[in-house]
Amino acid sequence: MKNHNLVVAICVMITLAIGAPQERATRLPMTFILNCTLGDCPLLKGVPQTRGMRGGSVKLKPGESVGWHSTLGNEEALVILHGRGTASIEGDPDVPLTERMLAYIPPATRHNVTNTGTQILEYVWVVAPVNTAKP
Repeated sequence: MKNHNLVVAICVMITLAIGAPQERATRLPMTFILNCTLGDCPLLKGVPQTRGMRGGSVKLKPGESVGWHSTLGNEEALVILHGRGTASIEGDPDVPLTERMLAYIPPATRHNVTNTGTQILEYVWVVAPVNTAKP
């Protein structure tokens, strides 16, 4: 019985030291190298790695697009690192994208990103759930 109590005590101490997975995700900074070759490369994958934020990088060849998709209940930010393109927003005019630009995509928005330039279009995307709780 003593050994069982000791094991339980150690498990409790470890749990308190490292925190629950969701708590741990909010306290530990993370870094990622953007080394994807082509296409979409998710890096932050949501819970339990984070409290809900996801993100990654994309590289598109000239003429390629990521395909139509929706932000659903998330906000999305696109940070253009290299190249030129357009963000097509369903029902709205296309938005030109150029290097050193940040584009914001609101929740529940169908959109697509297309490389309209002659070089690789590279960008970082970050999505986070919209907080619907009222203060």
